[in-house]
Amino acid sequence: MGTSDGDDGQHLHELELEIEEEVAEAVASHPEEVAGLPVTDWLFDPTDVEREEISLRGLLDAVQVLEEYEEHPPPDGPGT
Repeated sequence: MGTSDGDDGQHLHELELEIEEEVAEAVASHPEEVAGLPVTDWLFDPTDVEREEISLRGLLDAVQVLEEYEEHPPPDGPGT
């Protein structure tokens, strides 16, 4: 999976930073506060924001697992 020049690790790190920014934006939107407003005042659906945050956190976990794999591959290598 990795390359000798370490590009994969750098790309994963950059992706991780981007996802963390997206999670921060989702949290900062305070969907729980918007849910208390009349629907006509919503700029976004708070349920969609919560779903997006959950999805982003799952994606972030996956990227972190890949980074860990890049740093410490299994001793037998993949597929054995």
